[in-house]
Amino acid sequence: MLPTMNGPGDDPLARTDAPARTDPLACTAALRRLLDLLADGAGAEEFAKPAEQARAAGAGAAELAEITEATEVALRIRRTLSQHRRRETELTALFDTASDLAALRNLDAVLRAIVHRARLLLGTDVAYMSLNDDVAGDTYMRVTDGSVSAAFQQLRLGMGEGLGGLVAHTARPYATGDYQDDPRFRHTLTIDSAVREEGLHAILGVPLRLGPKVIGVLFASDRSPRTFSPQEVNLLSSLADHAAIAIDSARLLEETRAALDDLNAASATISAHSAATRRAEEAHDQLTDLVLRGGGADEVAAALAAILDGGIVLHDADGAELAATAGQSGALPVPDVTVSAPDITASRTSGRAVRRDGVWVCAVLAGPELLGSLALTGRPDLSDADRLLFERAAVVTALLLLLRRSVAEAEERVRGELLSDLLSSAGDPAALTARARRLGVSLARPHAVFVLHAESAPRHRLLAAGARLAEGGLAGIHHEHVVLVLPSDQPGPRAQVLADQLGQTLGTAVTVGAAGPAPGPAGLAAAHTEAARCLSALRALGHSGQGAALADLGFVGVLLGDQADLKGYVERTLGPLLAYDAQRGTALVATLDAYFTEGASLTRTKDALHVHVNTVVQRLERIGRLVGEDWNSPARALEFQLALRLHRLSRTS
Repeated sequence: MLPTMNGPGDDPLARTDAPARTDPLACTAALRRLLDLLADGAGAEEFAKPAEQARAAGAGAAELAEITEATEVALRIRRTLSQHRRRETELTALFDTASDLAALRNLDAVLRAIVHRARLLLGTDVAYMSLNDDVAGDTYMRVTDGSVSAAFQQLRLGMGEGLGGLVAHTARPYATGDYQDDPRFRHTLTIDSAVREEGLHAILGVPLRLGPKVIGVLFASDRSPRTFSPQEVNLLSSLADHAAIAIDSARLLEETRAALDDLNAASATISAHSAATRRAEEAHDQLTDLVLRGGGADEVAAALAAILDGGIVLHDADGAELAATAGQSGALPVPDVTVSAPDITASRTSGRAVRRDGVWVCAVLAGPELLGSLALTGRPDLSDADRLLFERAAVVTALLLLLRRSVAEAEERVRGELLSDLLSSAGDPAALTARARRLGVSLARPHAVFVLHAESAPRHRLLAAGARLAEGGLAGIHHEHVVLVLPSDQPGPRAQVLADQLGQTLGTAVTVGAAGPAPGPAGLAAAHTEAARCLSALRALGHSGQGAALADLGFVGVLLGDQADLKGYVERTLGPLLAYDAQRGTALVATLDAYFTEGASLTRTKDALHVHVNTVVQRLERIGRLVGEDWNSPARALEFQLALRLHRLSRTS
């Protein structure tokens, strides 16, 4: 039983003349009940009930005074226990927060847990956290718990604006019982509208500090006015300190991870670069060895196509295709691949391979000199390693083309010397024949001589293009002209073919004068002289871009030729008419002769022939069908008149 501490005048229930205790058991029961309430953690209102029950049971004034005093002591004990439990809860929350930091994996999760604990421990409706944006110079909402307003969750506060802006700016805690009516803060329409939409009144904000720097604010707020105690400010400040540590730890962890990622990426890049370099070196060695062992353009293209798994087309500086292969995977139909001059120029200028319409192009250079180009098909995207390999392959290709050119120049020099000797009739024919045989040219076969002239292409390009067509023959420069000596017994038609082929290759008109065939070395000099005269005649007659022999030039050829083949000229000009008359017994030749003799007059022609004028017209129409509708043009009329006179002379003789 607790001792009585009050004096007789301290309690209205206690009187000096009070009778003796009438029910000591009621007092004992009341005191026991108080102890049970303490043990059960009952609410404060429950502690008044034991005194009421004792009074109802008839306890005397002394017992009631004792119960009243015990009730006050029990309430003090309850308050102390409540404070201890609350402190224990706060310490547990802080300990849990510290544990979260120790096992930090996700910063967002840790910050959400801190904000949620702040809301629970302070018993507020809403808790939230804002972080400073150093670039924008303001603070923005980072995490919320209990918020229902989208505008509030997306709120940004300028430094010094509102309660949060003031906390972020001054690095001091601030609390308000009713924010809308608090004049201490700089109110703005945006902030006040968001706070009003969320329905907040009481707000407590504490700074998030990293050393002297404030990085944000932690808030706890209620939707009804209230006052925050110093203990609540301290608790929220402790949680804010943990949040700041979490943010800093996450930053350090992120920096560490980024550094590790960079290190791993650098290591992977170095490994990939090393592997690519080794692969490029191995391919370079393989291709170089192939070239030095005498491999040709086709072999180099095939090897490169296998290495890069694509189609390869190799062109020379003039755009002529030297080699083409679709590769093992049959990348593309490579004959259709063309390389434009702008692509080659772009590659030549940059020193790198360039891509156009899915085709990679790399200029083949020897110093500043363009030797050709490489085209890679079937690989629209190239890794850096494969692009480097393709570019290094261009270096090996340059070596190949330089070797080819050296060999070609030596061979051209030898062939050119032989050509000059043949066309100058210098040396013994047997010795010249033997020299030609060593170069793969058999002068025992009939050969024709072709003299070439290009309107706008340089002579060395014309020679290079002609040499590619001179298989089994000779090509060179003689008397300032490009000359070909080729096995052929039809120089005229072959000359036209050469003119067409060379003109297409060089992109300009190429005129070819031809002569021959010459039966042996002794006749080539005379054939060259005649071919040169034929070339001059073609150009003088305005036939640039054509190829012909003197025999194809009609009477001009007869006049320029060393040996006039009059019978052949008549046969080439009047042959279809003579054959028609011989087969059908007609008089087409006589009609044509009379027509020209009578000055192209139909009336005089029909009188000379003693036929109807319609017969003359029909015969002339037949002549046009046999020799061409332009037979009456001035140039051809002259040809026919000369041939008719020669024919008349030959019949008279």
